[in-house]
Amino acid sequence: KPMSLALQPVITPELAQNRAHLRCSYNHPSSNQPLHYEVVWSRLSTAGTKEEIHRDTTQQSFSYIEMNGVNLRLGDTVFCTVTAFMKDTPDQQSLPEESSGFYAGIKFLPESLQIAEDGKEHVLTILSTVPITCSGHDDSCKITLQLSTEDLGKNSQFLGPPNIALSACQVDLLQMPCTESSCAAAALTVTAVTDFAQDGNRIAHIRAKPAKWSELLWRAYTPKDVKVTVQDLPTGNCYSFTDPHIITFDGWRYDNYKIGTFLLCQSLSRVFEVHVRQWDCGSQRSATACNCGVAAR
Repeated sequence: KPMSLALQPVITPELAQNRAHLRCSYNHPSSNQPLHYEVVWSRLSTAGTKEEIHRDTTQQSFSYIEMNGVNLRLGDTVFCTVTAFMKDTPDQQSLPEESSGFYAGIKFLPESLQIAEDGKEHVLTILSTVPITCSGHDDSCKITLQLSTEDLGKNSQFLGPPNIALSACQVDLLQMPCTESSCAAAALTVTAVTDFAQDGNRIAHIRAKPAKWSELLWRAYTPKDVKVTVQDLPTGNCYSFTDPHIITFDGWRYDNYKIGTFLLCQSLSRVFEVHVRQWDCGSQRSATACNCGVAAR
């Protein structure tokens, strides 16, 4: 009858000799005879089934596998399954115990965003769950990610300019000691573009792609996109018309019969302002001014 030993295998990332490895660690039960362990490494295939990539027999309470970009690639979800047995009686073995799945690659936190056209900045954190190695040619211990956006509109059809703005076009993931959740991290902000159009809620994607000069392991890897849902908000309106009557954003009404150039509107939070020029279009009886030019930035 198979023994239940509570081996509880766990996968953690580790940098060894400037190469990215995954380590499967498990409990080492006390026993009269030295135990041997069979460790089976597997990954989730695109079909959703587990496929074996490496098998290791050891007396140690851990097993390593290298992220070599061939049988184990970035973007893979990896498992290790451990079975203990005694050398003299290999047919007497424990129940196989499987680790949780370890996603090897880039993670975004949050994985998706819901934002509104209100000018607020939303922080997006980018993590690498695998160690960053140092490339030999320029001694840099980092991976540079190029960031881009794509607007998919309402019906996942491309609609032209993106509906979101990023605070950076690229970020560097710098080598640092691995913690439980990450071996490198960077952050940027995402803001919905206030477009003054009633175009409904739209979906945009943020894409990250390792720069061309990256390590071999990273070169063919594209992380999963971040989905951003942008909520459309009604846009305020203000007016200046006829001789000129002015209605402000908050509905105040007044007249300005003066001649000259005036600052009609200015944002305090971003570079946006509108100037208006008014000229004399009245008669001797009534002083009236009319809009004759406008400049906006």
